[in-house]
Amino acid sequence: MDDRDLLRYSRHLLLDEIGIEGQQKLLDATVLVVGCGGLGTAALPYLAAAGVGRLIIADNDNVDDTNLQRQTAFSESDIGSNKALALKSRLNAMNSRTRITALCERLDESRLVTLAAEADLVLDCCDNFTTRQAVNRACILTRTPLVSGAAVRFEGQIAVYRPDLPDTPCYACLFDGEHTNDGACALFGVFSPLVGIIGTTQAAEALKLLMGIGHDSHSELLTYDVLANEWQRFSFQKNPACRVCGHT
Repeated sequence: MDDRDLLRYSRHLLLDEIGIEGQQKLLDATVLVVGCGGLGTAALPYLAAAGVGRLIIADNDNVDDTNLQRQTAFSESDIGSNKALALKSRLNAMNSRTRITALCERLDESRLVTLAAEADLVLDCCDNFTTRQAVNRACILTRTPLVSGAAVRFEGQIAVYRPDLPDTPCYACLFDGEHTNDGACALFGVFSPLVGIIGTTQAAEALKLLMGIGHDSHSELLTYDVLANEWQRFSFQKNPACRVCGHT
């Protein structure tokens, strides 16, 4: 950490829970973010601004007019551009010292395993059940911590999974079986600020985990009702019969 870093991250360094040691952990960290839509565009600017050293971001979708209602990292000039590439440009302008790898592809299972193995933590910011399950399996195989979020209509949820710790539940312990509501935002709509609330909460949980500070909220599902402005917390346990992690 040089003098420029000491100045840039001075407001973190003033926090006893972070200090130089915690900030250095962020600078040394690699985070994989799957999905550069509503949740990703909310989480990623804070990961870059906070000083995460390397970000691997993946999305095969292009920006269109309907995204601009909630994906605030994009502008009208980005319409037609790949989301990962457009977001990389925005993040580079925010923090030129964060190394960003933009992948304009839908990650298959083998690719997810390879990338998760490179990362200290994974953020699941995608919008479909199939990808969430694939991300979960990759994190189980590589024992990489996972912060998963979802948002639709006026309700959001977030959970932290710790396959690097013994006897902790995975995503499939909580959400298993078939699911047909892919593309939920397009089908059911989503309240614009909700994705910001859930995405920035994902960023906060990720930064806390990387630095080893605060409450470790694994084995808990947090849900948010924006109309009631109410958070609820539910504890859950590892399912011994889970088809993904039951044998681990």
